[in-house]
Amino acid sequence: MEDRRILSSEEKTEDLEQDIALIAQEFREGFEAVDKIVQPAVTVFGSARIGRDNPVYEEARAAGRRFAELGWAVVTGGGPGVMEAANRGAKEAGGLSVGFNIELPHEQSPNPYLDISLTFRHFYARKTMFVKVAEGFVVFPGGFGTVDELFEALTLIQTGKVLHFPVVLYDSDYWGELIDWVKGELLADGMISPQDLDLLFVTDDLDEVIERVCHALGQRSSATPAATAKADAE
Repeated sequence: MEDRRILSSEEKTEDLEQDIALIAQEFREGFEAVDKIVQPAVTVFGSARIGRDNPVYEEARAAGRRFAELGWAVVTGGGPGVMEAANRGAKEAGGLSVGFNIELPHEQSPNPYLDISLTFRHFYARKTMFVKVAEGFVVFPGGFGTVDELFEALTLIQTGKVLHFPVVLYDSDYWGELIDWVKGELLADGMISPQDLDLLFVTDDLDEVIERVCHALGQRSSATPAATAKADAE
């Protein structure tokens, strides 16, 4: 695989010039795709292995539909499972459905509910677009990839690399043990600060999912320089 070769310690910079140019082009294509999304967008993460008969599928579908009804674009990894469900819900509600897919050895095909679809070769370019486009993350049950995306987002927020935006974990039974570990190990051992726990919000209520993300957008909008200047003038 291309990434395996790029990440090999045996490959030298002079051997990777073409790869570097392709990576830069992939970032550009991603940024251009993001530019097409003119309304607020929420990024939805979750497992590709969730079947259509799984209750989580219907919950993600409902979330996609409800965000779309409020005028939000719904962005996912573009594949099956939770990703398909959220895109499907957005599409059924007449909203903008976006998928940022990834080339994998086992061929993760784009789901059929996408208005904007872009397939990446490199995870790092793809994950950049998830963050750049989002006003919030909603994280449904998932595996290594979902957890990777979750903790990367938390790290970017914690270190101030991006403006604070909500990260909502849906399904407290699924995520509860992870939260317990974060509190019982990371916090207890001083590896994170108490306020870092505020970066995560866990719920079983789709109303709370929608409210949390939409409220954060309202707060960000009111904190813009233009809004602040207007408030000062009044």
